Order: sequence, then structure tokens, then C-alpha cells
Amino acid sequence: MSLPVKFDHCVVHVSDWETCNAFYEKVLGAEVVDVPKGKWAYRFANAQLNLHGPDGIGHPRAGVPVMPGNSDLCFEWEGPISGAVAHLETCDVKIELGPVRRFGSKGEGTSVYFRDPDGSLLEFISYELDEG
Repeated sequence: MSLPVKFDHCVVHVSDWETCNAFYEKVLGAEVVDVPKGKWAYRFANAQLNLHGPDGIGHPRAGVPVMPGNSDLCFEWEGPISGAVAHLETCDVKIELGPVRRFGSKGEGTSVYFRDPDGSLLEFISYELDEG
């Protein structure tokens, strides 16, 4: 049965607004969006990361709130994974693993793993083959 549902947002916890805002904007291409009460969200083409920051955790909240560094998020890289590798190198972001074959929302792809400033695990997955 199909329902009129699609993913809208999830929440991550960051420990430092300025450092994380700069990282997610530069490395992940997020639009940093001002939200009420001096907080931010990271908007992407099709979804958004809402944030709990160093000044508290929002309400309502998960039974066990995610703390900084406890997230594991995957973002689709449009284009061959070699482009993601080059981008991370340009941004001086260390690749923890990859490129490796993985399974994502569109099936089999190629991924690279890296970390945000708080240590959360991030992944770029590409569903395009590298030529060569």
C-alpha cells in the first residue's frame, strides 16, 4: 500500500553553531537557514536537517536524544564518486573509508565515508559509475 508520505527532515545535535554551519555549507552544500530563537537548519534540495545545538535540546524530543557525534547520515552525490573524493580533498576532509560498494535508496552504489566536526559519520553515495 502506498501512502502520500515522503521524507521531510531529521534532527542532529551539533556542539558549535559556527563550526558546523561552515562545514555543512562548504562540504555538503547545505543552505544554512535561520529559524526562530537564534538557531539554524541545513536545507538540501529535497530534505532538511533540523538541529539541536549547544544551548539545549528541543521539545518534543526522542526518548534518548541524539548527542553531538552520534548521527550517521548518507547524502546522494550526483555524479561519479571520484567527484566526491576530489571535493572532500579540496575541503581538507579526511576520508575514513572508500570508495566502497554500498546499497542505498536507489540500489547499489559507491560510497565514501567521512566525519563532521562533532564526529558524526557522513556518507556520500553515487549511483553513477566512474569511467576509466
